[in-house]
Amino acid sequence: MLNIKELYCIVEDEINSLKISKSPKNLYDPISYIMNIGGKRMRAILLLLSNQIFSKDLNLALKPAIGIEVFHNFTLIHDDIMDNAPLRRGVSTIHEKWDANTAILSGDTMMIQSYQLMLNTPEKYLSEVLNLFSDTAVSVCEGQQFDMDFEDVQQVTLQEYLDMIEQKTAILLATSLKIGAIIGGSSKEDANDMYEFGRNIGIAFQIKDDLLDAYGDPKKFGKKIGGDIDANKKTFLFLKALELCSTTDKEKILKLFDSKANLKNKKNQVMDLYDKYEVYEVSNTKILYYHDLAIKHLNNVSGENKEPLYDFANQLLKREV
Repeated sequence: MLNIKELYCIVEDEINSLKISKSPKNLYDPISYIMNIGGKRMRAILLLLSNQIFSKDLNLALKPAIGIEVFHNFTLIHDDIMDNAPLRRGVSTIHEKWDANTAILSGDTMMIQSYQLMLNTPEKYLSEVLNLFSDTAVSVCEGQQFDMDFEDVQQVTLQEYLDMIEQKTAILLATSLKIGAIIGGSSKEDANDMYEFGRNIGIAFQIKDDLLDAYGDPKKFGKKIGGDIDANKKTFLFLKALELCSTTDKEKILKLFDSKANLKNKKNQVMDLYDKYEVYEVSNTKILYYHDLAIKHLNNVSGENKEPLYDFANQLLKREV
């Protein structure tokens, strides 16, 4: 049984061995760039962790795992364009280093490449895996659209937000785990429990990401702190603050998130309101709630070799990046 660090090394070696064309240079250089600026490789590793619970032949799941990783990085390229984000993993985003048109086209190519890699799934499971992967790809796009739509409406409920992050973020983690289980020959019940483990841990992951965007260490987080506040994003922290605050403070925070005032002053005022209503503590409680739900589903999964997944879930609670 391989642990997370060992699987990370395998995934990195496989990514480094990808045959990325050299021409046209401005199409493929950005792909090499995004695939080689680091990252946790979480989705690929989760696919392999799930697979090794049910199978001893990890090689059958390796190409699909890289396909998931390529697809994830494609979504990051397009997300960064939509968010006008200057940094990704501590370095310039592709649209900043090249331009938006180049980033769009390179991202499109990566999406196709992800399907080419997914086609390496064993024939026995190929149809099921491709259908799941395709449904997930559509859901990720739907989640991104909801995320953008939320920027233009004043009223968004917490449940609507949780539904959005399930589609945008959690579902790809869930699908990674389920694909790994399917290729490993698991039962349908175990594959579904792996999916639910990933879905819940994915929601916890995104709330943690919201938290780190506001409270993280910029040297560790790899993105600009307060970027969600600058972009008027309706994150878990923002929506929870609206639930908890007084009428006066609610009007204040809504005005701040609709304001073009000095950004530095805006961030400070928002953070003061978050601190006043203990949004940090409330967010951590919600993260723990979804973490515990995830663990219950992992407990239901038959078979051994689950310890790395328990470790992964617990590391989520401590992560700073």
